[in-house]
Amino acid sequence: MTPEQLRAAVETGEIDTVVVAFTDLYGRSMGKRFDAEFFLDEAIEHGTHACDYLLTVDMEMGPVPGYKYASWEQGYGDFHLVPDMSTLTVAGWTTRTAFVLCDVLENTADDNDHTNVSVAPRSILRRQVERLVASGRQAMAASELEFFLYEESYRQANEQGYAGLRPAGWYIEDYHLLQGARVESYVGEARRALTRSGIPVETSKGEWGHGQHELNVRYDEVLAMADRHAIMKHGMKELAESLGVSLTFMAKPHTAEAGSSCHIHLSLWDENAGSNVFAGPDGPTDEFRWFLGGWMAHVNDFMVCYAPTINSYKRYVDGSWAPTRIAWSQDNRTAGFRIVGNGSSLRIECRIPGADCNPYLAYAASIASGLAGIDQKIEPPEPFTGDVYQAQELPRVPYTLEQAVALFRRSEIAQAAFGAEVVEHYAYFHDVEVRSYNAAVTDWERARYFERI
Repeated sequence: MTPEQLRAAVETGEIDTVVVAFTDLYGRSMGKRFDAEFFLDEAIEHGTHACDYLLTVDMEMGPVPGYKYASWEQGYGDFHLVPDMSTLTVAGWTTRTAFVLCDVLENTADDNDHTNVSVAPRSILRRQVERLVASGRQAMAASELEFFLYEESYRQANEQGYAGLRPAGWYIEDYHLLQGARVESYVGEARRALTRSGIPVETSKGEWGHGQHELNVRYDEVLAMADRHAIMKHGMKELAESLGVSLTFMAKPHTAEAGSSCHIHLSLWDENAGSNVFAGPDGPTDEFRWFLGGWMAHVNDFMVCYAPTINSYKRYVDGSWAPTRIAWSQDNRTAGFRIVGNGSSLRIECRIPGADCNPYLAYAASIASGLAGIDQKIEPPEPFTGDVYQAQELPRVPYTLEQAVALFRRSEIAQAAFGAEVVEHYAYFHDVEVRSYNAAVTDWERARYFERI
């Protein structure tokens, strides 16, 4: 949607509200709802402001002390939200509303100062995109997002302590069309809502869990794809709210079920020639091998970007469709890296990220790792044949968030690609999450120890 199209829709009464949003460290959509006329008159040119504590809060929105970026001592000032008008779209999951994503800029007196806040997720991906552009390349990408759907509303789920929820399906429904038809009241409407929002949908299907589904949208340039991913998650949650159901993008909501992934598909393209850099006349190119080699070599350096929560690491179980070891193979779903497509469609599918990942950070980490591979000509290991789950000799992904954040904090490649300030900010962010978890008394502990210890 262009500003001119928005103005025409406002004049006819089709749209009266514009949601102005950005993504926080957790990947949540934050922002404001604007009167549409005021947005047209003021916000397009001047943007808006929000409190900088939003890039330091915990899940409960509590201001967390100890960050260098923002604190009580610094007064929790503002940053500047500047709408990226290329993301302006109809919010197809609701009525009379448009939606636009923002870049997060430093708050200065000069409206022409376009310094991005370094720790904002979209800023981090922008810097990696700039590295690609400088070399004449662009990354094309797609996210495969999985989720679990429940019959209870979000409020009901909360009142039940998120226990005893009824999944939308009562048997494993992977590719089952009959069971999939039973949830078309939500999943079908989600496809239509995304299409109305300018996000082209490919398919939806049942997955390998009770009430688990996957909804795929068309690939795009990597920043645009991360934007689609962020809008998709927010829109699907709002749609669920309006229909009285709930869904979760947790990586592992149930102990005995498969987890939910966000498989990342990525290829590099020559901007001038419009061709896939990975595909040569005689097969995969050197750049393909080196990008794959770098991505594989640095998985553990950036694991917090693929698996950002305590819950993320409970997904990595052998034989669960989630990769547990770092290997690559042709069309092998037990490997963390699966090579698919041929010719112009040749791409790398990384199966390591969970559905809980922040897309801006996951894509930034993937590009940074791959570019390091090209720069250093890192060769990947030999392709693996067989069941990767049985290959105990292969390197494993970290077991916990605590282990992953320690690797991230001391990673030289993360420091070089993201900058020391960003690495420390996110390492501290994950430290806070680990400390919060370690201080919590869980249902598992009470059930195990209350009577019998």
